[in-house]
Amino acid sequence: MAANECLFCKIVLGDVPADIVHEDDQVLAFRDINPRAPIHILIIPKQHLESLASVADENRDLMGHMMLTTKKIARDEGLSQSGYRTVINIGADGGQTVNHLHLHLLGGRALRWPPG
Repeated sequence: MAANECLFCKIVLGDVPADIVHEDDQVLAFRDINPRAPIHILIIPKQHLESLASVADENRDLMGHMMLTTKKIARDEGLSQSGYRTVINIGADGGQTVNHLHLHLLGGRALRWPPG
């Protein structure tokens, strides 16, 4: 899929509206439109990467930034004490429905295991 056809790239460009909770030069975070928990936020790189499977060594700093941003957002959303879950789905069998790398931040209730 070309980046100009990607839903998340369109959100990054401002062509598709989203409830944005964080933005910086590398990542964008917004509330999921179909939440699976009281707090369900997607953290995406602004750079189009298909999935975690397409991440390369040169993306190491970006991936670290995504994780630290997730930690900050969890704190800002009041999840640090009660806990939260992070999930990255890869491919169709892994549950990935948008082919742009994204990390799910879920919290606000007790989350069961196994998830699916």
